[in-house]
Amino acid sequence: MTECTEYENKLWQRMSFKGNKVWVAMNEDKSFFEKDGKLLIKYGLEQDYEYLIKKENIKPLSQAIPKENRKKPKKSIEKNKNTKTNKNLISIYTDGASSGNPGPSGIGIYMIYNKRKKEISEFIGNSTNNIAELTAIKRGLEELKKFDIPVCVYTDSNYCLGVLTKNWKATANKELISEIKNLLDKFKDIQIIKVKGHAGVEENEIADRLATSAIK
Repeated sequence: MTECTEYENKLWQRMSFKGNKVWVAMNEDKSFFEKDGKLLIKYGLEQDYEYLIKKENIKPLSQAIPKENRKKPKKSIEKNKNTKTNKNLISIYTDGASSGNPGPSGIGIYMIYNKRKKEISEFIGNSTNNIAELTAIKRGLEELKKFDIPVCVYTDSNYCLGVLTKNWKATANKELISEIKNLLDKFKDIQIIKVKGHAGVEENEIADRLATSAIK
């Protein structure tokens, strides 16, 4: 096991979670610090938000996958493969965060159009992580007033991708999903693209920071 590092009155140990290097909160005796039966992790020590995860998902640091060996994120749902090369493209990076799942939740949206950029960070009350992720997408789409400009929506949520583009059968959040689909239908050229979270995609990291900051 690696040595623990003290940061803001907590001990943190470097380990692996889903192939990513993370920091795990530890007790003074170097046992795992647990909250509600789960472990606290951070992707960066200076990150102001801690994630609760199942203990069995934490692995030794040696199991972390080096960045250069990770698979590049795949695109999904493309109505126009040339959209990304269009200078008039609107890019919307979205993320949702929930502390407790369900618990206090926030959304983060980072929008880019030509040289213009806009950040949205909003607290949405108590909800689940899936609701926060969906709400971020909905909120981003609602910001747009023109429907003839190509749009790319980026999300790191497999759930959102599934219920919005792959005809997954939704057992919850049906009304919210239907509202988003109605919004998507308004656009002449729109894509939803899956990005891997905490994989060094700068714009996605900004959306994550905006979402977690809204909770705090």
